[in-house]
Amino acid sequence: MKFKRWLNHRVRAGSGEPVKRLRWWQIFSRSLRTIALPSPDGTASTYTVDVRHGGDMADGVIRARLYVNGSLHSYSKMPARFPVPGGHIEVAANGFGLKRCHYMPAGGSELQLAPDPASAEGCRARLHHRHPGLSRFIGIVSTALVLAGLCITVPQILESISQIPPIADSIGTFTSPVQLPLQGNLFIGFAAVLGSTERALRMRSSWIDELAS
Repeated sequence: MKFKRWLNHRVRAGSGEPVKRLRWWQIFSRSLRTIALPSPDGTASTYTVDVRHGGDMADGVIRARLYVNGSLHSYSKMPARFPVPGGHIEVAANGFGLKRCHYMPAGGSELQLAPDPASAEGCRARLHHRHPGLSRFIGIVSTALVLAGLCITVPQILESISQIPPIADSIGTFTSPVQLPLQGNLFIGFAAVLGSTERALRMRSSWIDELAS
């Protein structure tokens, strides 16, 4: 509860400026997700979350911005938790994109905000809708790439840690069972990044993706 209260205190009031349209060159660097929610007066309002993954140009800080019916209502550093009618909208990201952008009603199941059709996330969602079999295959491949990166990265990290003098003196050193040339490590790392990026388009990435890549 203390963490949630801290997130609430990070929210700042917006200036009412209009949301900018997603441009084609922003499809991988910007997330724009929307949900329609009923207002207390019985009407429906459109809530849009805008996240620039490279951070704001002024200071490089990654923020989530909440627009209500197209006007900036509030903003917050990540992770963000915006109070909205009937609950909250929670937003979190990692190095590959959004890992969470959900409406959390006070009493009910969470709902994922819908991606802008012009975004990379929107294109991935459209692929899943039109070709579910191909979508599942791509998802399996991306997960396999991440796991391959994890199997290479974790032993190498353990080997490096074990060579720290105090650790080596107390428990000995560890040698990774997988030894690849530089080109092999670069290839596996690049493949893991591709897999993690694809998983982020579906908001399926986690700490495993960051560790593997």
